[in-house]
Amino acid sequence: MKTADFDYVLPPGFIAQTPAEPRDHSRLMVLSRNGSLLEHRRFHDLCGYLRDGDLIVCNDSRVIPARLLGSKAGTGARVEVLLLRRLEPGVWEALARPGRRLKPGSIIEIGESPDLRVEVIEKRANGSFAVELPDEDAIDSAGMVPLPPYIREPLADAGRYQTVFSHIKGSVAAPTAGLHFTPELMDRIRKKGVHFAFITLHLALDSFRPVQAEDPLDHVIHSEAGEITEETADAIMRAKREGRRVVCVGTSSVRMVEHSAKLNGGVVMPFAGWVDLFIVPGHRFHVADVMVTNFHLPRSTLLMLVSAFAGRERILDAYRAAVENGYRFYSFGDAMLIL
Repeated sequence: MKTADFDYVLPPGFIAQTPAEPRDHSRLMVLSRNGSLLEHRRFHDLCGYLRDGDLIVCNDSRVIPARLLGSKAGTGARVEVLLLRRLEPGVWEALARPGRRLKPGSIIEIGESPDLRVEVIEKRANGSFAVELPDEDAIDSAGMVPLPPYIREPLADAGRYQTVFSHIKGSVAAPTAGLHFTPELMDRIRKKGVHFAFITLHLALDSFRPVQAEDPLDHVIHSEAGEITEETADAIMRAKREGRRVVCVGTSSVRMVEHSAKLNGGVVMPFAGWVDLFIVPGHRFHVADVMVTNFHLPRSTLLMLVSAFAGRERILDAYRAAVENGYRFYSFGDAMLIL
C-alpha cells in the first residue's frame, strides 16, 4: 500500500466555494460496499435509505473562531494566530504568522479587547507554538472562523460552517458531513423510528492535510480530543446487540466509536481523552455499519478511511462518477451515503 494509491485528479472547478442552500438540497451519492448500487439523489432523500431502529451517530463539536488577528506587545507588529488544538485548559497549539521573531514570553494582543492576550509558551520543533490563552471565551467576539485554504469565497453567514446540532466548542475545522442536516430533516428521520446519538471529537486542521510519506503507515496522525458519554455508549452497544445498524455521520464519528471499540475489545465504552486512531484499508470495523461522508482530498487520511470502509477501488470509481456527474467536492461539497 502506497500513499499514491489514494490519489486522483480533480479539476479545480469542482471544489465547492459556498454551501448548498438549503442545507439538505446538496446532492447525495448512494453506493453499496458490495458494488451492487450507485444512485444519485439529494440529501433530503436520506430517509428513504434508513430503517426503523437505525442509530445515527453525529459529532456535536462546534467550530471556534480560531483565527485571531493581533499585534505584538511592545512593537505593534501585526501577527496572525491560528489555534490548532487545545492541549489543556487555557493552552493551545497554534501557528503564528510571522512567527520567526516570536519567543517564549512574547505577548500578542488580539483585536480591540484588552482581555484577550496570547502568550507564547514554547516554540515547537514542527514550527508550531504552545500558547496560553487565559480567556478562551473572549475569542467568540474577537476571532474569525478559519475556513479551509481551498475556500476562497468569503462566507456571508459564519453559522453555515457549523452543524445544526453543534454545541460543544473545540474544533478548528467543521465535521462537514453533518452540515447537510436541517432540524426539519432530523424530525422526519426521528418520525421514521430512527434514533440519534452524539459523540464529540474536536477536529484539528491536520486531519485534512494530504499525507506526505510515501508509505501511509509512516504517517503520524495528530491526536484530537474526544468524548463518548455513557448515554451514547449504551445506545450504540444496545443497537449492536439488537442487530440494528449504526450509521456514522462523518469520518470523525467513525474514528471516535472505532477508537473506543479498539481500546475495549470491540465494545464501545464511555471515553474522554486523546484519539489517534489512523484507519487504513485492512482495518476491522467493530461499530460502523453505514457511513455518511463528504468527498475528500486526494492522499488524505479521510480518503484512506472511507477506502478502508468501502474498498479503495470502489471509492475511486465513485469519485470518478462524481466528477462525471458534476458533484461538488470537499467541505461545502456534496455527500455520499455508503451502505
